[in-house]
Amino acid sequence: MKCFKSLVARLKAALLVILRTDERMDEVKINQGRILSAMNAHKTSKNIQDYEFKIFSQWGEDGIIQHLTRVVEIKHKTFIEFGVEDFSESNCRYLLMKDNWRGFVIDGSAKNIERLKRSYFYWKYDLNAVDAFITKDNINALLLKSGFDEDLGILSIDIDGNDYYVLEAIDTFKPRILICEYNAVLDGTKKKISVPYDPDFFRTRKHHSNLYFGASLAAMTHIAQQKGYVLAGTNMSGGNAFYVRKDVWNDRLEALTAEQAFTDSRFRESRDEEGNLTFAGGEDRLKLIRGMPVFNVAENAPETL
Repeated sequence: MKCFKSLVARLKAALLVILRTDERMDEVKINQGRILSAMNAHKTSKNIQDYEFKIFSQWGEDGIIQHLTRVVEIKHKTFIEFGVEDFSESNCRYLLMKDNWRGFVIDGSAKNIERLKRSYFYWKYDLNAVDAFITKDNINALLLKSGFDEDLGILSIDIDGNDYYVLEAIDTFKPRILICEYNAVLDGTKKKISVPYDPDFFRTRKHHSNLYFGASLAAMTHIAQQKGYVLAGTNMSGGNAFYVRKDVWNDRLEALTAEQAFTDSRFRESRDEEGNLTFAGGEDRLKLIRGMPVFNVAENAPETL
């Protein structure tokens, strides 16, 4: 028994050291981001890709968000982000920890949210998290749980499926900055298409390739414009589009069409039927999902790829 208790004590001590090491490393990364953000502040470019850097985001979103929150007047420093997994890699974590924004996040996995709530930073900042599978029917009720003012600072959407329909359904918040994932494989410059709505949509179950999800950039821009937003650009990796509400738009930004802003993705996430990565790229990705049904959101009609 004594040996067992001693082992448990040593394991707890080791875990504490790991957690403290993670915290110290994050402090270093945050301070590096401060330096990069300060360097970007002197730039005059209207191309948001010129401001990219990565701290906690998957690609260069941290730098773009720092730029946009610097040039766009933000009344309430609040964000809502969903599709965050455990929030370790996310668009808004840097805002939370560097700029002390208030946040509300949602993920469909209870295990992911439990892991987030065990993190060292969850108690240190004003962050709330819930686990829920998002649909167009429950999204407004879920967002209201944040308790935030409708004049939200940032809304970030990345659910790898019904993104278009969920954005279309949101009427409880009017974020000043809107970040939406788009699927570059779906001929995104002109075709305003999305996967058909399915409340139970799960990306890997819908098609083994893992490439059949979401909506084209043109489709996401279509609904964003209807809601009063202007497209400011996309990130360099070709995965996220950034929109700014018309009433806070200014001359430090460049209004773009989907065709002007489109960036093709270079990451190769295709899989075979056993779930193994196949590394398909370019046009080969679209060939894998040819013939799959899509929905033309502008013409309100079904099509096939």
